Amino acid sequence: MSTNNPGISILILTKNEEQDLPRCLESVAWSDDIHVYDSVSTDATVAIAEAFGANVTQRPFDNWASHQNWGLHNIRFRHPWVFYIDADERMTPTLVDSICRAVRAGGPEVAFSVQRRDFFMSTWLKHAQTSAYYMRLFRPEKMRYERLVNPVSIADGPTAKIDGYLDHFPFSKGLAHWLARHNSYSDLEAKQIVDNRRHQATFSLIKALTSSDFHEKRFHQKEIFYRLPMRPLLKFLILYVGKRGFLDGRAGFTYAALQSIYEYFIVLKTRQLSSQQLEQPATEMMAQK
Repeated sequence: MSTNNPGISILILTKNEEQDLPRCLESVAWSDDIHVYDSVSTDATVAIAEAFGANVTQRPFDNWASHQNWGLHNIRFRHPWVFYIDADERMTPTLVDSICRAVRAGGPEVAFSVQRRDFFMSTWLKHAQTSAYYMRLFRPEKMRYERLVNPVSIADGPTAKIDGYLDHFPFSKGLAHWLARHNSYSDLEAKQIVDNRRHQATFSLIKALTSSDFHEKRFHQKEIFYRLPMRPLLKFLILYVGKRGFLDGRAGFTYAALQSIYEYFIVLKTRQLSSQQLEQPATEMMAQK
């Protein structure tokens, strides 16, 4: 594994990550500029980061795009490139070599996508995972995020993919934690959908099917997906049948079922928010009489 840092800082987002943070830090120890961007943890997260020698910045979390954009604009990185990683993720040695080579090459790219491996029940969800590539290596001044949750990465310039895996362990804290976190995510997803409809956000079927930009394509696919009936069942069928999640065995079936439950949370909360917004004008009119 490469040990000479070609100019890459590390950004780790945290909130009560005392369990996962140590192994994440070990996987990025090759960098001499590690930043832990913490959402005011109440456990030992900050102490662990400081003991490791990482720089710590704290800010209360509001939503994903706002939080990540604030970090890119306000954290003082030592190097021109940033690799973003969550505490429940690990960089593999091959990935470290790949990002170092990409930066040393000095090409026109301003960002690179890496392939993530999601693990569940000791199984790599090679087929059932929702997305494989994520834009994680970038020049911070050329990157921005959109959406309240599951943000879309938008790079101002050419991008490319690089080799190596980023390993992700979303169930490291147990099933209850995953469900609680996605219950929270569904609040933001529902708000995003209602906001999009209120402002008549445009979407394109053509871009959803043909865009060469993975992140643009994903954005339009999600916006169209939100307008489809029976979304929870469709989500299960897409992951388990369409993406052949059945090849991942019991883990693939369970993961697809959990994702459909998450989608149902979003459906129910979207209906609730929409109903509340319809009732609000009538209530205000009654109050004025």
